[in-house]
Amino acid sequence: MADNRAQDLLSRRYRVMGHHTPLFYEKPLHLVRGEGVWLWDNEGNRYLDAYNNVPHVGHCHPRVVEALSRQAGTLNIHTRYLHNNIVDYLERLTSTFDEGLQMAMLTCTGSEANELALRMARFCTGGQGVIVTDFAYHGNTEAVSEIGTAFMPEAKTTRRVKAFPIPDSYRPLDGLGGEPLAQAYADRVQQAIDAFHAEGMNVAGILVCPDFANEGLLNVPPGFLEKAVTKVRQAGGVFIADEVQAGFGRSGRHFWAHQWYDVTPDIVTMGKPMGNGHPLAGVVARPDMIEAFSRESMYFNTFGGTPVSCAVGIAVLDAIEEDNLMQNAVTTGAYVADGLRRLQQKHELIGDVRELGMFFGVELVRDRKAKTPASTESRRIINLMRDKGVLVSTIGVHDAILKVRPPMPFQPGHADILLKALDEALTQVASEGSV
Repeated sequence: MADNRAQDLLSRRYRVMGHHTPLFYEKPLHLVRGEGVWLWDNEGNRYLDAYNNVPHVGHCHPRVVEALSRQAGTLNIHTRYLHNNIVDYLERLTSTFDEGLQMAMLTCTGSEANELALRMARFCTGGQGVIVTDFAYHGNTEAVSEIGTAFMPEAKTTRRVKAFPIPDSYRPLDGLGGEPLAQAYADRVQQAIDAFHAEGMNVAGILVCPDFANEGLLNVPPGFLEKAVTKVRQAGGVFIADEVQAGFGRSGRHFWAHQWYDVTPDIVTMGKPMGNGHPLAGVVARPDMIEAFSRESMYFNTFGGTPVSCAVGIAVLDAIEEDNLMQNAVTTGAYVADGLRRLQQKHELIGDVRELGMFFGVELVRDRKAKTPASTESRRIINLMRDKGVLVSTIGVHDAILKVRPPMPFQPGHADILLKALDEALTQVASEGSV
C-alpha cells in the first residue's frame, strides 16, 4: 500500500513538474518532518541527515522558528522603508568579515547572489570575462548558468567564460606536487586571461568556491589561490568567493572558508545556510564597489532583506554562537574524519578522505594506484545507506566522491551511526564484486 501511495505521488509530480526534475535515490524519499539532524518519512521511518547544509543550525531550530513566527505576525515589508532588522542583521553579518568587506546587498537565493556579484564585477572593472574551474556550479539563472561548466548547456556556448582545470592534488596536473603544482594551476588561469585578451575581451574576475565543494572538496595545492588571484587582479579583475556551501562557520576554525587563504576576496556570495531553510542570501563586497554599482544601477529586491528574513538571519547567527557550532565543527569534524580514515584502512574502495570542519569528501576508486573512479559503486553505496537510514550524496567530476555535509549540530554519536552504515555498505558492495 505504501509503495502504491509513493508511486501515485511520483506520477502526480511528473504531471506537474515534468519527468526530469532531480530526485535523490533510486527509491525517492517522501519526507514529512525534520528536527535537528533527523528527518522522518511519511511512514514514520527516521533518517540521519548527513547531507543537507540548508538547515545549517538544524532542522526546525526552535530559535529560528520562533523568530520567523514572531516577526511574520508583526510586520513584513520590503526594504524601501526603514526597519531595525536589516541594519542590525547586516552589522552582525559584516562584522564576521575582514575589514575591507563591510557593505552588503541581500537577495533570496545563492543564484541571485552570484548573478548580482557578476553584474557588480563587470560594472566595476569594465571587463566581461569570468574565469571558473572546469567543473563549476554556482546557480541556475541564465547569467550563472553561463559559468556552470559542470553541466549547464549555456557554459558550452558562451564567449564570456573560460575555465581552468580543477586544482586537485589527488589527481595532480602533469603529475606535479608542492609549489610547482600550485604554479602550474595558476599558469592555467593566466592562459585563460591571455585567451580573453587575444579575443579582445577584458577580465572581470575569477569566481570560485573556496572549498571547491562541487569539484570534490579538493585539497587545494598551497599557494595556488593566492597566485591565481594575483594574476587576475593584475589583469584588472576581481576575486569573487562563493561561500554558499562552506560559509557560516562550517569550516570550523574560520567563519568563512576564504579565511583559510592568505587573500581577501573583493566580493563574497552567500546562500543556503544563511536562513536555515528560509529564502535568504546575499552579497558582501568592498564598499567602493557597492557604492559605485548601486549609484548607476539601482538594485532592489522585493523579498531580499525583509524584516522576517533578517529576523531569521539574526536567529541563525545567534544559534551558531550560542550553540557553539563552530567549535563543534572542529571537534566532531575531527571525530568523523578519523573514523573515515579508519574505514579507508579497512576498505580498498576508499582512495582518499578529505575534510574541512563539518564537511567531508570520500573519494571512491576501483584501483588505488590507478585511481580509477568508482562511479557505479558510489551510487550503489548512497542508496544502500539510504536503506540503512543515513542520507549522503555524491559529487565530483566522475560522480565518485561521497559528499557528507550534515547540519552543524551533528555529534559524535550521530557520526557513529554514519560510520557504521558506511562500513556496512562498503562491505556489501565489496561482496557483490563489480556492479
